[in-house]
Amino acid sequence: MFFIIDNERHLNKSLTPLNVWSLAFGCVIGWSAYVMPGTIFLKNAGPLGTLIAMELATIVMLIIAYNYSYMIKKFPLTGGEFIYAKMAFGEHHGFLCAWFLSLSYLSVIPLNATALNLVMRAMFGDAFQFGFHYTVAGYDVYFGEMLLAIGALAFFFMINSLGVHVTGSLQTFLVMILLGGIFVVIGGAVLSPSASFENLHPMFHPETQYFSKGIIAQIIAVYVTGPMSFVGFDTVPQMMEESNFSSDRVKVVMDTSIICGGFVYIALTILACAVVPYVYNHSWPSYIADLPNQSGTAGIATFNAAYIALGKAGLYTIFASVIAAMLTGIIGFYMATSRLLYSMSRDGMIPSWFSYINKNGVPTHAGLFCTVTAGLICLIGRAVMGWVFDMASTGAAIGFAYTSIAACKYAWKESRIDIVIFGALGFILSLSMAVFLLVPIPGLNVSLSNESYLLLVGWIILGIIFYYVRRPIGGGGISNYAYQTSEKTTDGV
Repeated sequence: MFFIIDNERHLNKSLTPLNVWSLAFGCVIGWSAYVMPGTIFLKNAGPLGTLIAMELATIVMLIIAYNYSYMIKKFPLTGGEFIYAKMAFGEHHGFLCAWFLSLSYLSVIPLNATALNLVMRAMFGDAFQFGFHYTVAGYDVYFGEMLLAIGALAFFFMINSLGVHVTGSLQTFLVMILLGGIFVVIGGAVLSPSASFENLHPMFHPETQYFSKGIIAQIIAVYVTGPMSFVGFDTVPQMMEESNFSSDRVKVVMDTSIICGGFVYIALTILACAVVPYVYNHSWPSYIADLPNQSGTAGIATFNAAYIALGKAGLYTIFASVIAAMLTGIIGFYMATSRLLYSMSRDGMIPSWFSYINKNGVPTHAGLFCTVTAGLICLIGRAVMGWVFDMASTGAAIGFAYTSIAACKYAWKESRIDIVIFGALGFILSLSMAVFLLVPIPGLNVSLSNESYLLLVGWIILGIIFYYVRRPIGGGGISNYAYQTSEKTTDGV
């Protein structure tokens, strides 16, 4: 029967360190990594401002990852932040953390799926703009493009159902394409006469009558994108029950995914302003300011740079890389979200339907929920989805904060001063990210839009209703079992 839960089935330990690294890195680098250099990074801070901001964000994420590695050793269980928050502070906090984190993870799936349409528009014009269409918040939604996005979601749902070893291998293959494309384009640009480090000047965005942010404000404007720029490394704990290696190796997996992610963000930003079309007289500020008036690949700075430096070969190379990046984002966040829902269900926080595992050791009901929900979100178009994505940054910051303060609490009992310091620091830094996003600060203009605020309030109200009305009475007992189990496996799985 479809709704019967088979408690004898369990998650399969099939993921290698390379598979888990690919899942984390593939989540960190998605469609936005290729777009943000032109739409956010250079527009707000220039090349040096972006370099400083992303290096700071990388260091902050490494501090937070230090706390994650400590908590993973204590609780090497699917659920990650949800388990940490619940065991440290109770089930109310566990649900709060998981509710916001699930929003953060889930929103990225349709964001990457519909980004397929944006790339197809840039590369092939209106090839997929067929069938009926409608407009939401000024964005045209076409049947053909929705068919492409939802078809991709359905395809990866079926692939995932075959087993985590299949999904992990596919993710690793796609990450190799992602990285290969970036290295080819960057290498080609370095050798191309079209690229010049002289084009990087001015290093910060020049102050004009239209732009008056000081250097510190420019750096902060990019730094606060950290939660969503690097969200993905924290999917590692969601995979721990399906990993076939010791939790002692987790820190290396997370740290390298963060460092490589930071490198890619910076490298693509430098590419975008080192190769400037001649018509702009080597002035990246003029070029970036005019990007909204361009169409096709000319409107995407990294795509345009690849084309100018390497011709059509460069364009199709970066096209393959960005397609792989979007697919890895769909796969990685799909797995993370479904495992988080599975863990919440197993713990009695949400209906037991979500904890069903198929014969291949996959929580397919949780995966089906992700697929259907993401598909429905795709129908509302990119404009509204952007509001969801913006508020999801808050969810990521909350997950980071709970993990850090939970690590601080447990480390205090064990007299682990290093973890206490890193935990407290990670908590403060995570909260600072949330404050920048939630509190309008004059001169920065980095807080959420009014639409995102309204959606965030709606999500909070929905969570309250879901927790107090829909959740099973009495909860579950997996956390006590998890605590006893993890205490025995602190030195490795």
